[in-house]
Amino acid sequence: MQAVGLITEYNPLHNGHRYHLRQAQQLTNADCVIVVMSGDWLQRGEPAILDKWTRAKLALENGADLVIELPVFFTTQPAHLFARGGIELLSALDCTSVVFGAEHPELDFQRLATAIAARQGSFTHYNATFATQFNAALQAATGVTLTAANDMLSFCYYAANQTLAHPMQLLPIKRRQADHATTTIAADSRYASGTAVRQAALAQDWAALKPVVPADTFTALTTQRLQRWSDFWPFLQYQLLTVDVARSGQYDQMAEGLEYRMQAMAQHATTFDDFIHQVKSKRYTYTRLQRVATAALLQLTQAEVQKAQAHNYLRVLGFTPKGQAYLHQVKKQLPLPLYTKINQDLRQHALNLDYRAGRVYQLINGQSQDLYRQPWRLPVTIG
Repeated sequence: MQAVGLITEYNPLHNGHRYHLRQAQQLTNADCVIVVMSGDWLQRGEPAILDKWTRAKLALENGADLVIELPVFFTTQPAHLFARGGIELLSALDCTSVVFGAEHPELDFQRLATAIAARQGSFTHYNATFATQFNAALQAATGVTLTAANDMLSFCYYAANQTLAHPMQLLPIKRRQADHATTTIAADSRYASGTAVRQAALAQDWAALKPVVPADTFTALTTQRLQRWSDFWPFLQYQLLTVDVARSGQYDQMAEGLEYRMQAMAQHATTFDDFIHQVKSKRYTYTRLQRVATAALLQLTQAEVQKAQAHNYLRVLGFTPKGQAYLHQVKKQLPLPLYTKINQDLRQHALNLDYRAGRVYQLINGQSQDLYRQPWRLPVTIG
């Protein structure tokens, strides 16, 4: 069996994602479609609108055969680290190809990645965004800049892939959906951005939402509690006001002095949006600040995140019969640990950061996210 891989968030899974899943299988003629998916906390520094188990099941119902969780120490990172984590997992699973959406798939991402490879290690200063550092170096090396979110991520996939001993085939495809920044759903359209889908769901605009998501996603959005940052604001505010700044200064991606500003603004802010707007300055993007807020909420320090990134692992959230057969084929030669459930020992050691992240999400979601949860086993392969 041969496998194609996708790196996703599905926040939530919409028609553009379903198109991506089916195109991946058709383009590669793969026997198994493997999805590496963010857990309950996402790359933009926010909680997923639906929990990881619901989103994993939706993926399996719409074309995925095997769903692997991308650990929190990669999901809540800038694009180059998010990409590295996902590429590592797909490579470990012996995928022959990776398919992903890009705004401009015609770009020669491989050439760009090769041209800037020598400069990549210098993108480590948290006092400037990765995008700023990256585009400055890319412009100097090639004369090209990348501003679209998925073009940037595409480049990062290529950069991560070329560090592998056996690089996979990378296949960018044109995104079949609205731009990420689009916040409204066009009339008579079957596709919408994730931002527009989330806004419609939170506003309970079900008439606008129904045409642009699969039926099972629509059911999940209309029947389950939807999470947003405002739900977690009281917990974040408590953390910022009670933890000593010497400790909060150690949180992941916290730049020098930002911990003082965040603590000061937390004393006066009344909502999460109010807090982020008060903290915002020209120096930091909203996404960067949300990732720092996530690290503060989950008490993720830079030291423990960097340590964990050197010990990636494969956490199975679900599979179809095809996915199960593929796992059986490769499991004896996997270079990374494979976990199908979290027990008491794993929650305290190898998987402790994901367990911590799941427990915080569970405060609002109300459903156990990790301890003794078993992977989904779909009885039939979805076409």
